[in-house]
Amino acid sequence: MPKPGRDLLRLADSVVLPGFVGTTPPDWLRHRLSEGLAGVVLFSRNIAGPAQVAELTAALHADNPAALVGVDEESGEVTRLEVAKGSSRPGNYSLGVVDDVALTEELARDLGRDLAAAGITIDFAPSADVNSNPGNPVIGLRAFGADPALVARHTRAFVRGLQATGVAACAKHFPGHGDTAVDSHHSVPVVAGDIEEHLLPFRAAVEEGVRAIMTGHLLVPRYDDLRPATLSPHVLTALLREELGFDGMIITDGIEMAAVSGAHGVGGASAMAIAAGADAICVGGERSDEVTAVEVRDAIAHAVLEGRLPEERLADAARRVTGLGAWSAATRAAQNGQGGANDDGHAVEGEIGLIAARRAVRVTRRTSAPILPLTVAPQVVEFAPEMNLAIDKGTPWGVGEPLSKLLPGTTVNRLTAEESRAAVLENLLRSAADRPLVIVARDAHRYPWQSEAISHLLSARADAVVVEMGLPERSDLGAVHIATYGSARVCGQAAAEVITGSL
Repeated sequence: MPKPGRDLLRLADSVVLPGFVGTTPPDWLRHRLSEGLAGVVLFSRNIAGPAQVAELTAALHADNPAALVGVDEESGEVTRLEVAKGSSRPGNYSLGVVDDVALTEELARDLGRDLAAAGITIDFAPSADVNSNPGNPVIGLRAFGADPALVARHTRAFVRGLQATGVAACAKHFPGHGDTAVDSHHSVPVVAGDIEEHLLPFRAAVEEGVRAIMTGHLLVPRYDDLRPATLSPHVLTALLREELGFDGMIITDGIEMAAVSGAHGVGGASAMAIAAGADAICVGGERSDEVTAVEVRDAIAHAVLEGRLPEERLADAARRVTGLGAWSAATRAAQNGQGGANDDGHAVEGEIGLIAARRAVRVTRRTSAPILPLTVAPQVVEFAPEMNLAIDKGTPWGVGEPLSKLLPGTTVNRLTAEESRAAVLENLLRSAADRPLVIVARDAHRYPWQSEAISHLLSARADAVVVEMGLPERSDLGAVHIATYGSARVCGQAAAEVITGSL
């Protein structure tokens, strides 16, 4: 078998978006960009602040002006630009609870302005998944909700707002990751039965002109009972291209995720994805070195030489990637020529993210006793589950920190599953004997240890306030139950304001 020539390697490189380590581009990356690499994906490890990201993206675009610079900035739990302090905008579920499409569009436009200023060209958002399975371990709050029509109208609004700033939106995870109980980072979720309702938001995104769609590593037997969607021509070509009529860029979810790389390797899965109809390979969340980027490129090139990937299909993929880069560059240039990023004169007083978070809070009072507002510094107990890989472990969350600023003297204890033992809980009850108790949960319905610990505390303190920062399957816990529908920084702030009566 002959070795790939320079032109074929360059063509293969033009569909690869790798990750890298550090806050400045390494030499290997700059060289590859100048040789035609499609672009890069930024992760938390690449981000120290807005000014630094702007310098980083400027350096990347100096090597390749049309390079795509992508990031997972969904707002809410999945944030990269604000990973160090927590998102200033709530996530999708909060927006779905408010159900004001004008608010969703304005928030997405506000987000797009920040991304454009930082030099980001494509945001891997919004999640267009319909979270119909309450036990979903990876979507949950990232979805706008469980109702397909609601998710569809907010997907449209988010796409409109974001793309108005020249940042490409990317609806994900096609054909819908909402009705699963398995995390595709680890194994292959199976989506059985009719998925038409889950396709509704993607149809809406296509009609709205979304520039990109991200594949989900999901087995959908109705269309293909052998290959996950990312590797299936029945899903990507027959369904997405031909039936839904999508003509934009199709990009894979992280190709190193076990659901696709486990059986085929990173390179093998990449070549199969392009052959199936994908246009760009996202890699680098877990493997972010030059060796991986070379492995992906070479596997794609060898697939062409071996006849497993038609060169015409690879050229078509490269055309779509290049076209998206050109659209973003032209849109940015046009906006710069007009003196800014799409200021349409529509202003919202205050911070749009905090406004949205406040509007999403739902309070259930289960007693006539005057529990709220609190005027005495409380004991706060926060239960911290292990989160999925899409959520950075270092992202701050909770109610204790903002509550401490409103009620100085507040004490905060955060407990993991291992720490939530009866003896520890009894000690906390003793320390809170003469002051209010605030219990903070995060998806308590998915973690029996959280439910058991909350019951333990409430058996002694029926007057406690319970704040659920995940999906509130129950609202009958505590004297007052507060649902924030998100754990972003602004969601914690909104809950603290409710508790102290300042909202």
